[in-house]
Amino acid sequence: MSEAERESMEFDVVIVGAGPAGLAAAIRLKQVNPELSVVVLEKGAEVGAHILSGAVVDPVGIGKLIPDWQSESDHPFKTPVTDDQFLLLGPAGSVRLPNFLMPPLMSNHGNYAVSLGNVCRWLAGHAEALGVEIYPGFAATEVLYDENGAVKGVATGDMGIERDGSRGPNYAPGMELHGKYTLIGEGVRGSLAKQLIAKFDLADGREPQKFGIGLKELWQVSPEKHKPGLVQHSFGWPLDNATGGGSFLYHMEDNQVAVGFVVHLNYRNPYVSPFEEFQRFKTHAAVRDTFEGGKRLSYGARAITEGGYQSVPKLTFPGGALIGCSAGFVNVPRIKGSHNAVLSGMMAAEHVAEALAAGRSGDEISGYEAGWRDSAIGKDLKRVRNVKPLWSRLGLYAGVALGGLDMWVNTLLGFSFFGTMKHGKADYAALEPADKHKRIDYPKPDGVLTFDRLSSVFLSNTNHEEDQPIHLKVKDPELQKNSEYGVFAGPSTRYCPAGVYEWVDADGNALAGGPGSRDKGGEVSHDNPEARFVINAQNCVHCKTCDIKDPNQNINWVPPQGGEGPVYPNM
Repeated sequence: MSEAERESMEFDVVIVGAGPAGLAAAIRLKQVNPELSVVVLEKGAEVGAHILSGAVVDPVGIGKLIPDWQSESDHPFKTPVTDDQFLLLGPAGSVRLPNFLMPPLMSNHGNYAVSLGNVCRWLAGHAEALGVEIYPGFAATEVLYDENGAVKGVATGDMGIERDGSRGPNYAPGMELHGKYTLIGEGVRGSLAKQLIAKFDLADGREPQKFGIGLKELWQVSPEKHKPGLVQHSFGWPLDNATGGGSFLYHMEDNQVAVGFVVHLNYRNPYVSPFEEFQRFKTHAAVRDTFEGGKRLSYGARAITEGGYQSVPKLTFPGGALIGCSAGFVNVPRIKGSHNAVLSGMMAAEHVAEALAAGRSGDEISGYEAGWRDSAIGKDLKRVRNVKPLWSRLGLYAGVALGGLDMWVNTLLGFSFFGTMKHGKADYAALEPADKHKRIDYPKPDGVLTFDRLSSVFLSNTNHEEDQPIHLKVKDPELQKNSEYGVFAGPSTRYCPAGVYEWVDADGNALAGGPGSRDKGGEVSHDNPEARFVINAQNCVHCKTCDIKDPNQNINWVPPQGGEGPVYPNM
């Protein structure tokens, strides 16, 4: 069957991604006009399967979307925040920062510790009750354009393609979904969003987008150690002054605690392993007691947008718009983006509904782009716009202190002494050659509190059909060998939180400081002519860190077959 023979379906609005932004957009469209036909595509096997966040949710967006949500017995917001703590960690101890020093916007009182995956499952129920069609297990892999170059919808990927590109016995062609408008809510570094940003020059005049990698575990802890509603954030150890990041512990219902660690992806040292830093963090005296006698239930990882106000691309293009984390609406110091994702989905939906009511289609909904900076989203991001660049330039102590002062000034006086700072170069360009750094010797996991990557991936329920084309595309294998391995010592073996990438020699032994490597410190030669790059694509948890941090931008993440990847319960 040729591409021309793909079946097609027509809708008023096509939405890619059943995250908070996509589902909020779908719900709002049907609230404004119940007669609109709306479809949501979700690459996960079910709604929520690929959703990973802390999460402490600010309910401001939910309150506007579903005003009476608190009256519903099945809503997921069961654990309000009751205790808000901020810690500075050192190797031997910790200091709690007084809450009165923190800007009011950093307070979590009135927010809820919750599984964002369960929030999306709940929102999906609302959407379907309004008549929205949701298709889980269908990955949108191609943007479709009309004769004028406007977006007219998307196509899902073919199923049953063999590793060599041939059609297997279970082959089924993808389907085209046409819409008068298409909203892209794929989340961070989405493959279609990346194409649209490039095609329509949406990033022109903006600062480079910045990213972090967030790693998370869900634990069942002993009842005597469970403190429902306790929210604890920290920064400092085990990261050094030059490496940005921080942690969270959220005590939720049913004796469950979410623990997570974020590493900013503008780090310079190619020997840094975010996964290993996360495991080290759990051994700190201020943290480890929570988990003693507990059981780890789940694990996951995903990239986070950190560029904020000055990195948001132009949101609209002919025929559609970017929403949610595809646009980069995360408030970095608050470690929150779901509230802005919901608000952006609603805002885009209202402009689309207005355009459809006027008989328009396939043009730009320019009001969305023109209005977001004056909306609650823009006001939320503008107050914190300099926190990330100050931390990046000045390091942990000076950067955090000045960032806090800047948030206070923005809150009280409505301006910043720093104006709007620039981020500078993209994260991949921050990585330095290995010969400028020493290898980091991380401790071996104990299997009780700290773990290896492969046993962690098992808990993410990740699965990919092995006999399919690898969805992690290396553009130039020689460049990967000569530069990523030869110059940077194979950072892919460390920044990947799922053990996808390996550099091995002719005998299959690990090279470049990866797991099981024979490199035990000191200066290491990375010019082995037999070095071979191995991609274990079946381990991929779709975090997209490789697409962001590869120093040559030589790895391109694209969706695998629909329904594959992690299946996150309660994450």
